[in-house]
Amino acid sequence: MIDDAWLPILVGVGIGIALTLLLQVVWRLARGSRDLGSDVERATFRTLSLASRAAVHLRGGLGSGDPQRAARALRSLLGSDAIAIADTERILSVDGRPGLSDAAWQVASSVVESGRRQVSGAPSAPAVGAPVVVHGRTVGAIVAFADRVRPPLVRATAEVARWCGRQLELGELETSRAALAEAELRALRAQISPHFIYNSLGAIASYISTDPERAKDLVLDFADFTRYSFRRQGEFTTLAEELRSVHSYVELERARFEERLTVTLQVEPETLATVIPFLSVQPLVENAVRHGLEPRERGGTIVIGAHDDGTHTEITVDDDGVGMSPDELRGLLTAPGRADHVGLRNVDSRLRRIYGDDHALVVETNPGAGTLVRMRIPKSQPFHETERPSG
Repeated sequence: MIDDAWLPILVGVGIGIALTLLLQVVWRLARGSRDLGSDVERATFRTLSLASRAAVHLRGGLGSGDPQRAARALRSLLGSDAIAIADTERILSVDGRPGLSDAAWQVASSVVESGRRQVSGAPSAPAVGAPVVVHGRTVGAIVAFADRVRPPLVRATAEVARWCGRQLELGELETSRAALAEAELRALRAQISPHFIYNSLGAIASYISTDPERAKDLVLDFADFTRYSFRRQGEFTTLAEELRSVHSYVELERARFEERLTVTLQVEPETLATVIPFLSVQPLVENAVRHGLEPRERGGTIVIGAHDDGTHTEITVDDDGVGMSPDELRGLLTAPGRADHVGLRNVDSRLRRIYGDDHALVVETNPGAGTLVRMRIPKSQPFHETERPSG
């Protein structure tokens, strides 16, 4: 039996414990509510999430993307009963209610033909359609269905269609960018092919009878260099991978130059993992050999450096060759029709395109004073992925 004198104390303790637990529950619920945000914040998050989901499936184009998944996300975004996506010739997808393809095309075809919003009051399928416009050209339509087509749905459908057009424009821009990058790499490979391959094979042939082991090593260097230079994977690589290719290139050039070519590396180990544009260092080394050292009878020295300055990796290619005047340098960097120094111009234009004009090549040169070429590569590049060459 509990003594009567203790009973009020025990009851008080029990009430205190209950109040403490209640306060903890209330506090956790309040904290959870704050973590989730206000109703407006949650609605904004949901809208952005749905738009992001739809964008993924639209970037490839209305016909070549995934219009069915895009329609599902857009219907949730609009809150309509059903939605259809059309190009200029047919309905690509319908989400929400089956059997609406014919009704959707009646609205979509009018939108495509007129380039303007269309509202259908058909009793069986009231709908609003809005044009998807890319660079001033109507390429399709978004058609939203509801029990009643009210002004907010009309405005929202028009905004969604306009947003879809912007996503398609971004997709075209990405495609153009990829095509430009491939064209720039083709230009570099075209430069490598006739000049370097001919000289390399000639050098290898000269050693076959006199030094078969050296000839075998050069064949392997040639295979490594060409495999790397003509690989298909990715627009980016690491400094370490690029320097391996530079080593193979230098070995092949040494077979021609003999003692007249010296190449020195001054590379800080922490820079080797830096992501750089594919074929950005090797063309600068080749430019130094062909236009800096080759014209001199005694050849010369190239120093390849890489320094970590905190936010960037600074890469330099320095030769003690013939150099050039600043006016000549300015001309070759701004005259795309010139056949000489293709690699230098190509690397400069690619750095500008990828990182901006403030990351263009910096070139220091004068007649008889050699040439120093410097590039600065950001160390943080989360969207630039690399792939190791296969084989």
